[in-house]
Amino acid sequence: MKDRSDGTTTVSDFVSVVVPCRNEVSAIAQCLDSIIANDYPKNDLEVLIVDGMSEDGTRAVVEGYLAQHPFLRLLDNPKRVTPSALNIGIRCAKGQIIVRMDAHNRYPVGYISGLVGWLQKSGADNVGGVWITVPANDTPWARAIAAGLSHPFGVGNAHYRIGASAPRWVDTVPFGCYRRGVFDRIGLFDETLFRNQDDELNLRLIRHGGRILLVPEIFSYYTARDTLRKVWRMYYQYGYFKPWVVKKVGRVMTVRQMIPALFVLGLLGSAVLALWGIWAPCYLLVATYLTADAIASASTLLRQGVRTGLALGVVFPVLHIGYGIGFLKGLVDLLVNGRTRTGNRVDLPLSR
Repeated sequence: MKDRSDGTTTVSDFVSVVVPCRNEVSAIAQCLDSIIANDYPKNDLEVLIVDGMSEDGTRAVVEGYLAQHPFLRLLDNPKRVTPSALNIGIRCAKGQIIVRMDAHNRYPVGYISGLVGWLQKSGADNVGGVWITVPANDTPWARAIAAGLSHPFGVGNAHYRIGASAPRWVDTVPFGCYRRGVFDRIGLFDETLFRNQDDELNLRLIRHGGRILLVPEIFSYYTARDTLRKVWRMYYQYGYFKPWVVKKVGRVMTVRQMIPALFVLGLLGSAVLALWGIWAPCYLLVATYLTADAIASASTLLRQGVRTGLALGVVFPVLHIGYGIGFLKGLVDLLVNGRTRTGNRVDLPLSR
């Protein structure tokens, strides 16, 4: 039960929060503290931390919370990949509403109640909020990575990253608040998609007549990766699994997903022409990209300083080329081999 301002009470839906994690010792405590501080009634809440057999002390941190907070549960994920963790959580969940939350995020006090409230009043099947991307530390590189992940030049028109002026119907949100019946109707997450499993499930939901709502007044704080190597690896993985999503759902979700791969193809094609002495396409493509890169980085340079602005000029091509190469590699593996090359990989982080 939850008290209302008019003195009456209302019955709260039981909510199950599912948190996939693996080797998140530096982030999991802040995440759990923010979930525990949420204002949703604890009698109507369970938090399922589904751990991919962490080896860095994450489990010990989580276990330290269990005795103090009985609505927390720790579950094992022997497969060690995100969609398996989500499916384990959903199968064990008691709630009529299921909320996916990420170990790399911190959540304001009204986050869960806000999502549930909008789910109830909007008629949506899935509701999500906006990411506010924060740097992992105070170095210019970390600040530049955070800026790149929330800039339209870096991530296109992904409204959950760049924001929106009002609630809007969208094709996907990163951490959904779902009605339990969605999974009974369309099935669980695809466990072959180590990345992009949210995108595929949300497209499947739309194809079954469901609706997904993005509410910009609901937000969480996402801590970005702290090095270019980690960002490259993550965006390579995002790109790699995108062709498999396209194959399964039968269409490209948005044009923005194709642009990095087309850019990489353009670079390769112009390089081949340059071998034959035809340099103009290469000059034009590189000059156009570098100009756009410089313009996009300029505002950050003015706000956060020269070092961060210059670093951002490197972050953008890392995002674009990493994703583009991953997409093309995934496409080749799909068309030539019919399977992923990462079949037995268990070292992928489960958070974004």
